Amino acid sequence: MNTVLQLKQNRPLLHSQSSEAVTDGDGVRINRSVARKALHTFDPFLLLDEIASDDTADYIGGFPEHPHRGFETVTYMLEGRMRHRDHLGNEGLLESGSVQWMTAGRGVLHSEMPEQHEGRMHGFQLWINLPAAEKMSPPNYREYDAQQIPVLNISDHSSIKVIAGTVALNGQNIQGPVAEVSTQPDYFDINLAANESLNLPLASHKQVLVYVYQGAITIHSDQDSDAGTLLSQQLGMLGAGEQISMSTTENSRLLLLAGNPLNEPVVNWGPFVMNTREEIEQAISDYRNGTLVD
Repeated sequence: MNTVLQLKQNRPLLHSQSSEAVTDGDGVRINRSVARKALHTFDPFLLLDEIASDDTADYIGGFPEHPHRGFETVTYMLEGRMRHRDHLGNEGLLESGSVQWMTAGRGVLHSEMPEQHEGRMHGFQLWINLPAAEKMSPPNYREYDAQQIPVLNISDHSSIKVIAGTVALNGQNIQGPVAEVSTQPDYFDINLAANESLNLPLASHKQVLVYVYQGAITIHSDQDSDAGTLLSQQLGMLGAGEQISMSTTENSRLLLLAGNPLNEPVVNWGPFVMNTREEIEQAISDYRNGTLVD
């Protein structure tokens, strides 16, 4: 009997874009990646912000109390200290390597303020949409310190931090601490040494984004001529397939994001993300009237 080896289809790089320099909160400087044409382009992901600065003036103002409704925020700190407080009484200190996962649901008021007056601040905030059936669910808050984030070593100098989802590689299955999220997100922080390659299986039904924040990576499709390169502070959207195949020529770090698309209408206004304009107007009215939160 002849055995046919079934190769996994590589996901091609369909689109890339550089992050945009913006300010938010009280003058915080951010590298922002968001779908430029329509929020549903990256479904279920809405926005990815990166703070990366050694200049205190770029981050010291922080993010004073502000509202959210209709989605989840994921804050991942690489360097620095940031304090979270919300109207429910939750309070947590984000330090190097830690993660905060907040489900805004029907409404939350929170602040994120730096607890340092010098040194480097480097971290990310990802917005993940909620399905229509959960947009008015009760808010929820979870935090995980660096020791709770498992690491899979690929080689002597390369590794994957598994924040959410599962990495299945080299006979190992490593699961991140975040579970029971409707969009079943994968959130990996991948560190690849120079001249390293990685073939990482991913569920074929998920949307996949890659954000490079150090170095550069080449993403290989099944046609060598279609290989694409992502540079630092660039976001890439991948096409259909069963795995991502990537390589480096220099030490590189990237976030890999994958999730189940919701395939629902997306309407947003600042900190509110809903399905209809009427729901947005209701959220604005609730905030102005003081009824956004209980």
